[in-house]
Amino acid sequence: MFETYFPIIILIALVAATALAMWGLSVFFGRRTRSEVKGEPYESGSIPVGDTRERFSVKFYMVAILFIIFDIEVVFLYPWAVIYDELALFGLIEMVVFIAILLVGYIYILRAGALKWD
Repeated sequence: MFETYFPIIILIALVAATALAMWGLSVFFGRRTRSEVKGEPYESGSIPVGDTRERFSVKFYMVAILFIIFDIEVVFLYPWAVIYDELALFGLIEMVVFIAILLVGYIYILRAGALKWD
C-alpha cells in the first residue's frame, strides 16, 4: 500500500521544499525598505481620494444573500441528478416540488423589488 502513495508523498515533499526555498531566498535577498508611500493603497496610479470605510448599500447584501440561497439550490440539485435513475418518479416529484418552492420565492423577490437598483 505504501508503494501506491509513495509518488504522491514525494511530489508533496518537492512542492513544499520548492515553496520554502523560494520564500527563504526572498527573505534573504529581498529589500527591506519601508516608507509611508508603500503603506498606501494603489489606486491605478491616481491619488487615493476619500475614506476606505465607506458604507455599502443594503442592495448589495440582498443580492449576495440571494446568490447564496440559489447556490445552495445547486448543491441539492447535483446529488439528485447523479442518482436520478435510482429515485424514479418519487425523486422527480420531490425535486419538482423543491424547484417550485424556490420559484415561488424568486417571484416574490422580484415583485418585492429586491433586485431593483433604482
